Amino acid sequence: MAHSLIQRRQEAERARVEAYEASLRRVSQLARPAPSFHKAIDEAKRGFEADILRDASAWRPQIKTRDSARLRPAAARYLFARYAVAEHLEQIWTDCSGLAPDEIVLRKRWYIVAAGGGSLYREGAGAWLSRKEIHAFLNPPTRLGFEAAIWQAIARSYSDDLAIALRIARSRIAQTPRAELGFWREVVRFFCAHPTTVEDMDDLRDYLADCRRRNPEFGLKGRTLASLSRQMREWHRDLEAIARIEAARRRAGAAQARARGQASVREADGGASWPGAAITDWSWSRAAKDRSKREEHLVIQLRTAADLVAETRAMRHCVASYAAKCIAGHASIWSLRRRAAGNTERLLTIELDRRSRAIQVRGFANRTPRPEERNLLERWAKARGISLP
Repeated sequence: MAHSLIQRRQEAERARVEAYEASLRRVSQLARPAPSFHKAIDEAKRGFEADILRDASAWRPQIKTRDSARLRPAAARYLFARYAVAEHLEQIWTDCSGLAPDEIVLRKRWYIVAAGGGSLYREGAGAWLSRKEIHAFLNPPTRLGFEAAIWQAIARSYSDDLAIALRIARSRIAQTPRAELGFWREVVRFFCAHPTTVEDMDDLRDYLADCRRRNPEFGLKGRTLASLSRQMREWHRDLEAIARIEAARRRAGAAQARARGQASVREADGGASWPGAAITDWSWSRAAKDRSKREEHLVIQLRTAADLVAETRAMRHCVASYAAKCIAGHASIWSLRRRAAGNTERLLTIELDRRSRAIQVRGFANRTPRPEERNLLERWAKARGISLP
């Protein structure tokens, strides 16, 4: 049935209204939620209710933001602060990602104590920092992170030069775990006395960490920046030699594994050493009434790239170049050492062929064995069925 003129006009009007409302729905934005002040207060006070200074329900912040990262510090200041504190202490309320739960609690506690006018020294910071260093930690000369603020404070206790302290704080020394602070405090003192660039400190930091790992008694007394740099370069060369030997070992293992099937290739890639000769290590001690004068002599097999390179470096010869023979099973390398009073001294390096015959025996800088060392070799050879030259 045909519509009348009035009906057609009414339908056209309804269509125009619907199109207008649809356009409004497309372009209009949803109302932004109100800032969650109560949530910010609850997050800030959780676990620290006993330290609250003001009534949480009375908080009426004059703040327009809806960003929780800005609301939490404001809530923490309202609940706990009598005094303003440095930014690195407030950072914990903004972002705590990547931190262990214990570390989060510690940093919040330090903020609450410092902002409330309490003593960080008595709160536990005294286990790591002196009173002078805590003062420098609370008042850094520029914007720093939490750990960087600690290390610039330590550096300022050894040097009045702020530039040196800030270079140390911005180096990778600031990434050192707090449990290892004792040794690295000595490192900071060294760099305060021997200033250098951040880049050099970062390079030396890796070398010093490796020295400390291999020898817990390692220290910097009597060393210079030049000597450390020289030793670091030698260490880098050692690492390169180890990498070459490991690459050769993996290639040899993979070649052998291909003959046994693909599954064995993965096994070959996983090991960090080669099998070596089927001879056990040996030790012998000379009887002594005084235990403090007791000596133990050992002959141990070197089965890793790191061991061969360390032997080369200590004995000043080229035994590391025999790695390919060891990996292929054509030779084995042994080290005769003397252990006394907690110290170990390398005496000789021995090369055996696959028939357990001693092909070479050399001491420091390729010297020949001394008579007393020859006697020790004969004892070892008799105990393990070795043929000496």
